[in-house]
Amino acid sequence: MMCEVMPTISEDTLTQRGSQNGAEDANFEQLMVNMLDERDKLMETLRETQETLSLTQEKMQEVAHERDLLQRQLNSALPQLTCSYSIYGKQHTEGRTF
Repeated sequence: MMCEVMPTISEDTLTQRGSQNGAEDANFEQLMVNMLDERDKLMETLRETQETLSLTQEKMQEVAHERDLLQRQLNSALPQLTCSYSIYGKQHTEGRTF
């Protein structure tokens, strides 16, 4: 009578664990690669956003300066108004501008 020898449970379990660990290692490595790729994309987006913010702030300063210049030109071009009023029949004039 011939008897077929089967591997012991412990050997069989170690083989399965080894293949599971290999698969888990591959999954972990892929997860790390994906996370690094995502980090790189986020860093690039951050850099672009910071650059856009800087350019926008520069433009805002230029526009504010231009607004101030135009306001001064407008103030100097408008005629100066004098306010006069009467109290009890007497004319009073003040040099206020509006």
